[in-house]
Amino acid sequence: MATILAYTSPGRSHLFPLTPVLDELHARGHRVVLRTLASELEMMRARGFDAAPIDPRVEAIGLDDWRARNPLQSALMDARTFTARAAHDFPDLARAIAATEPAALLVDINSWGALMAAEAWGGPWAAFCPYPLPLPSGEAPPWGPGFAPARGPLGRVRDRLVHHVVVGAIERRVRPRMNRIRRRAGLATLATLEQWLTRAPLLLYMTAEPFEYPRREWPANVVMIGPCDWDPPGEPPAWLAQATGPLVLVNTSTEFQNDGRLAQVAMQALAEAPVTVVATLPAGDPGALRAPANARVERFIPHGPLLERAVCAITHGGMGSTQKALAHGVPVCAVPFGRDQFEVARRVEVARAGTRLPAAVLRPDRLRAKVREAMACTAGARRIAAAFDATGRARAAADAVERRLLGGAPPR
Repeated sequence: MATILAYTSPGRSHLFPLTPVLDELHARGHRVVLRTLASELEMMRARGFDAAPIDPRVEAIGLDDWRARNPLQSALMDARTFTARAAHDFPDLARAIAATEPAALLVDINSWGALMAAEAWGGPWAAFCPYPLPLPSGEAPPWGPGFAPARGPLGRVRDRLVHHVVVGAIERRVRPRMNRIRRRAGLATLATLEQWLTRAPLLLYMTAEPFEYPRREWPANVVMIGPCDWDPPGEPPAWLAQATGPLVLVNTSTEFQNDGRLAQVAMQALAEAPVTVVATLPAGDPGALRAPANARVERFIPHGPLLERAVCAITHGGMGSTQKALAHGVPVCAVPFGRDQFEVARRVEVARAGTRLPAAVLRPDRLRAKVREAMACTAGARRIAAAFDATGRARAAADAVERRLLGGAPPR
């Protein structure tokens, strides 16, 4: 069996969806070598992976996009972070390749330097992407602002202009620095973001149509595998067995973005509702919130047992938590704060799998109305769940790795 080296950015929201793929590859007999966050090493080693930390200088460069005032500024701040990390994650992955001699690589789409290191290596490699891909298409709105799909000639003009403004601005800021790194590595320079996203021989895209906007044709390297949702091991709290009736799960970002007010407003909005509200704040301070009698606040709790009883999930629009709810057939009320969340929230609405409420107008009365509206979207959520299941998820990812990168047929 083969040695497969996986490299992640310093984000749990990227490590966790990769974990089922690594589990599947490990179960098939492959040796999994992992470079990831230092805080998650013990848990990953317990799964049988040969895990070591990424360069601490990569982890030290944190996201500051929560300070952004609009989607364009947020995207530019993210690009600045990823290019700063690239100076460290390029040599970091190169060292790991030399030390482990892998047969194939799996590289986080946000580890820009590591992507270039994989390309420079010259062996078989794949990128994985757990959020909406910013690939231009005449059949989808421009990535970033969370626009609805265009209709008619004016809509197409809008799409071209916005793509030029948003993606063009990122390319103009990022391309010179990234191309300097590419030239030093002996790689061809790139002119567009689309060229950047299609360099990997295989791109594992962790979603599926119709949650993603359907297109007649995707780039040949893109394989949609559906969401590979995963929770760290943990026992449900004792109080969960005592809670009666339906649940509403409220989830905030795993990477700090100052979105704790979503949980507070949600508890206010549903304080008199016949539901149990469970709010999780993995990057926040649960003790700073005031919980009414029908609510519980936790830093972390496995979402699976909650979603089995949930009638709605209120999310910050993160791709992981939103798709996890939809994979359980639970409708979503998405309240985007930044990053890719505007795109995710709009997809929830377009797919009729829930509702969308911009964080700028977040108030208890408005959120309560949107949650009630979302609860009527169960059929749409179940339709998306069925589409996710049809992809094969982690099995499909492992199949693609074995077939496209290792040159073998996957097990039946």
